[in-house]
Amino acid sequence: MARPVRLVAGLLVCGVTMSLLPSSATATAPGRFQRVDTLSVFHNSSATEHTAAEIAAATEDGRTVVYTDSPGGRIGFATVGRDGGLEPGGVLDMPGEPTSVDIVGRLALVAVNTSASFTAPSGVLVVVDLDNRTVVATHDLGGQPDSIDISPDGRHAAVAIENQRDEDVDDGAMPQAPAGFLTIVNLDGAPTAWTLRQVGLTGIAEVAPGDPEPEYVSINGRGQVAVTLQENNHIAIVDLASATLVNHFSAGTATVEGVDVEDDGRIDPTATITAAREPDAVAWLDDHTLGTADEGDYQGGSRTWTVFDAASGEVVHSSGNELQQAAIRQGQYPDGRSDNKGVEPEGLAVVSFGRDRYAFVGMERANMVAVYDVNDPRRPRFLQALPTGVGPEGLLPIPATGTLIVSAEEDSAKDGVRSSLTSYRITRMPLSVSAARNEGTPSIVSDGIGFGALSGLSAIPGNNRDVVAITDSAYSPTRVLTVDTVSTPARVHAELVVTKGGQPVDYDGEGIAVRRDGGYWLAAEGNGKARPNLLVEVTATGEVVREVPLPAAVAETATSNGFEGVTTTGGGAGEQVWVAVQREWKSDRPGQATLARFTPATGEWAFVAYPLDAAPAGAWVGLSEVTALDDRTLLVLERDNQRGDAAVLKKVYRVDVSQVAPAAAGQAKPVVAKTEARDLLPALTAGGAVAHDKPEGLAVVGDGPRRRLVGVVDNDGVDDAPGESVFLRLGAVR
Repeated sequence: MARPVRLVAGLLVCGVTMSLLPSSATATAPGRFQRVDTLSVFHNSSATEHTAAEIAAATEDGRTVVYTDSPGGRIGFATVGRDGGLEPGGVLDMPGEPTSVDIVGRLALVAVNTSASFTAPSGVLVVVDLDNRTVVATHDLGGQPDSIDISPDGRHAAVAIENQRDEDVDDGAMPQAPAGFLTIVNLDGAPTAWTLRQVGLTGIAEVAPGDPEPEYVSINGRGQVAVTLQENNHIAIVDLASATLVNHFSAGTATVEGVDVEDDGRIDPTATITAAREPDAVAWLDDHTLGTADEGDYQGGSRTWTVFDAASGEVVHSSGNELQQAAIRQGQYPDGRSDNKGVEPEGLAVVSFGRDRYAFVGMERANMVAVYDVNDPRRPRFLQALPTGVGPEGLLPIPATGTLIVSAEEDSAKDGVRSSLTSYRITRMPLSVSAARNEGTPSIVSDGIGFGALSGLSAIPGNNRDVVAITDSAYSPTRVLTVDTVSTPARVHAELVVTKGGQPVDYDGEGIAVRRDGGYWLAAEGNGKARPNLLVEVTATGEVVREVPLPAAVAETATSNGFEGVTTTGGGAGEQVWVAVQREWKSDRPGQATLARFTPATGEWAFVAYPLDAAPAGAWVGLSEVTALDDRTLLVLERDNQRGDAAVLKKVYRVDVSQVAPAAAGQAKPVVAKTEARDLLPALTAGGAVAHDKPEGLAVVGDGPRRRLVGVVDNDGVDDAPGESVFLRLGAVR
């Protein structure tokens, strides 16, 4: 199917990395990676088909990417443009579930699982000619394959034959037969003439010596392959030429301080854990030093990545809580996984771009990739964290073009999550420049304050720099966050816990307004059942003064889509509070939402109808925010509930409320007129981003001709969502 036209961040990156990296600077100042483009891989099939991009490989020139699609039983192709843009390139069916792929010359080697059961595992190595996309050879692997890697000299391939355990048998307890092993493929001559050798790995690990379950392989320049035995918390090193085991050692345990271990809606990184590393991916930082991503899959998972001396097995570096802190700092920490391996580092890739050496660590549950400078392999230096699609599985650095491709495997059309390939390149462009265009990441960070699910914004009268944000029910208790909008990235630098009777309180905070006379109004969304929609008056110190419900006759018509934004006009006795109701309620006309006005001086409510744009097929349209431009004019954020390619409507409309007389409860509501003020989709998709479904905060910052519009996205607390916290710079507003 045709793919919509997209803009990539072409002017901020270059086609060849070396031209951006002066030789005098590269050794000490590695460049910043910037997202360029994202391709939803259903464009290689259809929008209704379940598909996934998992492990990827690239041709030597970096222009063709081949990825495994296990649900589809095929491999997929994508073309990488000179600007880093991605285009779909078709698919090729495989005889089972492809688990991994690598490329030598113009041949793709695809490891395919053909197992009928856990007790009768089988698999094949399928060799594909990339010039005509035909299968030219198939080799029996004798078991269920997982990972494949090709040696730098192109003479050998190593395949981890996992023969994975059945987790439904004895709760997945080990050992379970048959044992896995390593297969070495000699790539001499025609593909049909290649020979295979098996290397046994039993009897070396302590956990289950008879059931090694090899997981991942990586080959260095000395012809040695490192193999992780994940469930056994062990690493083996095999010589390719002789097919012999030359070393092995336990991955050991890690004690990590400053982590969150409770799934309780609170980001509280104060605990200490000690856990077996149980590494998944492994990569050589140089010919003598190994790195591992310590995911855990059996009884461990230390939330770290680790560097080992390959000869001694000594740990020379551990990331500690660095990955967790990166996710917290960028508002992308998955609190729902706090009690189960946290950010879950799974993938690892190492590459030299120019003179610099980088390591990339994939965080499967945080939907991020951490970037490290490993010019000194024993002293990795954290550089940045890149937002990805949901479930980053494959990390593919391409030296020829200085490109990183990340394949994110999670795919659920009904949830608006699509499996994707995302490209990144090095840029010397200052983040302040790309952030002004909504292309740079991160766009918002914190000073160690856990944040996310930002569902409302408000300017602060007399403050031309800061705004406040409110957190919704994804986190507890309700907090007011102060955000510096001038710094790059925007910076969360203060938090205020909302209390009631001196105790922290939990609202589904969907809107916030700073009052001219001090304090706040909060919009707390109800659920159409036991939890009512409330307008909450809060002091400047965070204490609830009162909760204001709707008139009973109006409240009883509520649905699950309630209060979404709040703003104020006037002050003192003339203060009026406007609240946006997200969608039609039971008494509303189809296609009309409501703007409700509360007058604190009299306690009276009044209402106007807001005409919604037509909803795209299979979607709904509603209101997400309201903010006052002046005492006569409101800006209303209207959006559909779609993400990515399906997103059509994310707009800001201008409404002159002085032209209508709001009606009391039970009376016919006048309909306001609206005019378009901003289309947010260009900002939401700038720099190769996937359009978020929930832009939910707007604020007008500054006075007079210097007024500017800013916005935020609700990342759903990284729960079945990409999870990137986004701060939008939307330009001058008059």
